[in-house]
Amino acid sequence: MARQLDEQIAGRFPVGQRLRVLDVGMGQGTQALRLARAGHQVTGLEQDGRMLSVARQALAAEPEGIQGRVRLIEGDGRDTGVHFLPGSFDVVLCHGVLMYVEEPDPLVAGLARMLAPGGLLSLLVRNADALALRPGLAGDWTSALAAFESAAYVNRLGLSVRADRLATLTSTLAGIGAPLHAWYGVRVFTDGAPDGAPVPDDVGSLLAAEERAGRTDPYRQVAALLHLCGVRG
Repeated sequence: MARQLDEQIAGRFPVGQRLRVLDVGMGQGTQALRLARAGHQVTGLEQDGRMLSVARQALAAEPEGIQGRVRLIEGDGRDTGVHFLPGSFDVVLCHGVLMYVEEPDPLVAGLARMLAPGGLLSLLVRNADALALRPGLAGDWTSALAAFESAAYVNRLGLSVRADRLATLTSTLAGIGAPLHAWYGVRVFTDGAPDGAPVPDDVGSLLAAEERAGRTDPYRQVAALLHLCGVRG
């Protein structure tokens, strides 16, 4: 996903431009810190105090110059209008958040309002059109059949969450003035790997295969996650 995001940033903004980035639901700050190391000014918004603490610890271990490029705020992604003015950012990330939001449209619309004209919105969501694949490959036929009829599922944390469909989000992005520019699949081949599985020796080949599948039909259509990139008109 980081490679996909970098591809979209490189194709939209001049080389060397310091971008204003907002990472909504940043978790432990992986992408926020990565982009700050690349020279961008990053604001991270996270409502989970535990995750925010982890992000702050990770930031404290960075060189002073990188620390100065990152601002961390505790807050709900649905309240971006409380914290920021419209058009304040060149790039807005919202990765792994929509599955926890019962009504995602207002959140996505609020994210789009944070973008300056020509800005990039990056969403990472669970793919509702592929929910049957994981249980089906595991031989859980009852769960696989049920997945065809619903966008709800139980994640690996044991939480009841929801998935999104590409067609629905494409329509949503068009309606809020940030139409879909590109989309990718994420975790095409590796979704069935158990938590804590060791990183294989040929991880470079694994990433190359995943990256190729994530941009190639029909493979990307059955990825566990979808990475959608919209552009503010």
